[in-house]
Amino acid sequence: MKITGADLFVKALRKEQVDTVFAYPGGQAIDLFNALYGVEDIRVILPRHEQGLIHAADGYARSTGRVGVCLVTSGPGATNLVTGIATANYDSVPLVCFTGQVLTGLIGNDAFQEVDIVGITRSICKYAVTVRKRENLAATIKKAFYIARSGKPGVVVVDLPKDIQRELGSDAYPDSVEIRGYNPCVPAHAGQLKKAMELLKNAMRPVFLVGGGVNISRAGTEMQKLAEITGVPVVTTIMGKGAVPASHKLYAGNIGIHGSYAANMAISRCDVLFSVGTRFNDRITGKTGQFAKGASIIHIDIDAASISRNIAVDVPIVADAKTAIAALLEMAEPLEIKEWREQVAAWKKKYPITMKKEGVTPEKIIRSINRIFERAFITTDVGQNQLWATQFLDLGEERRMLTSGGLGTMGYGLPAAIGTKIGNPETDVAVITGDGGMQMNSQELATAVIYELPVTVCILNNGYLGNVRQWQEMFFDRRYSSTCMRWRKSCDTACNKPGEDCPAYTPDFVKLAESYGAKGVRVTDEKEIDRVLKEAKSRRKVPTVIEFIIDREENVMPIVPPGNALEDMILEAGE
Repeated sequence: MKITGADLFVKALRKEQVDTVFAYPGGQAIDLFNALYGVEDIRVILPRHEQGLIHAADGYARSTGRVGVCLVTSGPGATNLVTGIATANYDSVPLVCFTGQVLTGLIGNDAFQEVDIVGITRSICKYAVTVRKRENLAATIKKAFYIARSGKPGVVVVDLPKDIQRELGSDAYPDSVEIRGYNPCVPAHAGQLKKAMELLKNAMRPVFLVGGGVNISRAGTEMQKLAEITGVPVVTTIMGKGAVPASHKLYAGNIGIHGSYAANMAISRCDVLFSVGTRFNDRITGKTGQFAKGASIIHIDIDAASISRNIAVDVPIVADAKTAIAALLEMAEPLEIKEWREQVAAWKKKYPITMKKEGVTPEKIIRSINRIFERAFITTDVGQNQLWATQFLDLGEERRMLTSGGLGTMGYGLPAAIGTKIGNPETDVAVITGDGGMQMNSQELATAVIYELPVTVCILNNGYLGNVRQWQEMFFDRRYSSTCMRWRKSCDTACNKPGEDCPAYTPDFVKLAESYGAKGVRVTDEKEIDRVLKEAKSRRKVPTVIEFIIDREENVMPIVPPGNALEDMILEAGE
């Protein structure tokens, strides 16, 4: 039987068990939307901007473990996906992004709304392809989903010219796919695993460093069990947090430039560093020459290219985290490292991360979220709000965090929460964002309202682009260049401190929320924090925007100054 390419597209989605497509229509994708018209088993979600669209698909994929699907038109529709493609690919999120394209005969002729989206995205996705023959359409879509979800997950871009969408062809869709040279499922090398375990057993000061790969492979339970059997302290990257519950006695905290004292010191003083699923990027290593200096390093990662790229390792193991940890559990045994565990615990007790201030503080807000949203997904934006979330959220099996780790994309939090709620309608979803990040995709409040999604949006409003302002304060002599969000043309161009006469904030977030049909609340008294969060949680069809007014020059502490080793931390503001 012959059907159009557009109808085959819908059939392919069904075969891949896709139930949700995040889509925005346009001329070069109109045939695909026509084929989706009236289809009841595939939801088409219409956000208000393509960047919001792909972040929503990202949140859907991270929270459900399924492949997120995007559909947009050519030209600006496609280019508006670029930031979201890079965001998801950096964090190994499986997405398949379909983009409309001009007729194959017009490609390369600068036709209206034509861009080379394959060329644009090739370096920021796992695979990108333009379908140029109707007979290749089914196999290409099958390949796209396989590549996106297998091995190290990532983003695949499939560019669909308009004539391919309309052309009649076979309705056959393959059951499997073979890609020459692509072998994503590599079993852990038994000899390397044995070598790693022997190194661990002979250690006096070992540490597990858990990265996002453990969460991606859903290996948290196995990782926790391995830590408990061996008794080895655990530190995490931002993306690895939650793999072992934050409340666990072996958990020392996050590592990195805003990591905890205990975590950074444990890494700096260990003699064996056992890392699972992390790229050792500059945000966690500090001065690379001093990172885990003197320690033997074991590194498990599904991506061979990530091993010894930034930090040279002694025992490389290319494998999926879950598979490798399961194999290690068969060899694990208790280690005699009581003094080391006590030392790490002592660091954690002596130097806790806390805010010793009165009033509405990020710590009080996030501790309240911990109490009230017991089983929830928490999405974050990027900046100080993200860092406070990683410091104070109690994450584990019941409470998970979704955030842009590798690219650090502002505007991620709200649309990601929308996609998360769509994929998990029975689970509470909250957003921790800043006043700057909120404005980058605030139009998606409309999406939350029209789809009756009761997400709770917590804006930590300090009137600044706070993370950059903090660096300007600490390392640039308080030269607050382009970071004040309350600045107006009449203000002093060289203002370096907030004052009583600062202009009112624009926009009024409460009125903005109400204009979209959401509930808007402003909190200036710490006694109101619990109440407004409980009320927000109780709403079942309406999103709530809570604007928390926090200290304008609140800083994220501790901090490792640029170029310093992890142990060279500034613990308190003013040090």
